[in-house]
Amino acid sequence: MKAAVRGIASTIASVGVVLLAWWLFLKVFDVQPFLGKTPLDVWRFLVTGAGAGTHRAAVYHESVITLRDAFLGLLFGSVAAVGAAVAFSASRPVERTFMPIAMVLRSVPLVAMTPLIVLLFGRGLMAVTVIAGIVTFFPTLVNVTLALRATPRESIDLLRAYGASPTKTLLKVQMPSAVPSIFASLRIAAPLALVGALLSEWLATGRGLGYAILKTQALSAYDDMWARVVVATVLSIVLYKLIGAIERPVLHRYAPRFTAQRP
Repeated sequence: MKAAVRGIASTIASVGVVLLAWWLFLKVFDVQPFLGKTPLDVWRFLVTGAGAGTHRAAVYHESVITLRDAFLGLLFGSVAAVGAAVAFSASRPVERTFMPIAMVLRSVPLVAMTPLIVLLFGRGLMAVTVIAGIVTFFPTLVNVTLALRATPRESIDLLRAYGASPTKTLLKVQMPSAVPSIFASLRIAAPLALVGALLSEWLATGRGLGYAILKTQALSAYDDMWARVVVATVLSIVLYKLIGAIERPVLHRYAPRFTAQRP
């Protein structure tokens, strides 16, 4: 109960700090009201102003599309990364061969890769999933690979002494040991997946919050633009918090010593 109260209080304090920083930024840099919208302006646009219901419906529809895109990218990117990390852990030659290739690909700006991805996969859901998945793949790959490699050698040797197969050793020792790193990677990757989804919507699909932000900026509809930027930011925070909520019971089941270390 106390932990829940602390979590709520921390969230409220964080929101207050963000709103204050937002308002101070506009005031300190003297941003013109036509361009810069305050938290109160966004509230009116989405909640109390004329046409707020229509605005909310449009933003809700776009948000559902963006959340779907981000979730698919996070899911497939993370699964692919964990699979690659397991392969790297099982075979050092495989890691030495493919990890440098992965890092080279990671160094290529995603904006530069997007036209090629669109050419290969079209402008539909597959392209969005690939783009968002690429963003989440690399941090998860590195973290999980290091976590599998950091499994206590004594535990691995003990299972091998009892005749356990490499697969059983992976499932019984290495994967449970890597669970905290997997969730840490997911917390990092979730906002990145949302960024990847927004980028793919800007450059590929012409749907969702990403395209709406670009369109409203081009039309100088700054109330619409600010509202969608705020909603995208909130969705990023919600994804992060959701993974954190899932993490605690999973850690309690598979890595209880890490649960005690979490605030």
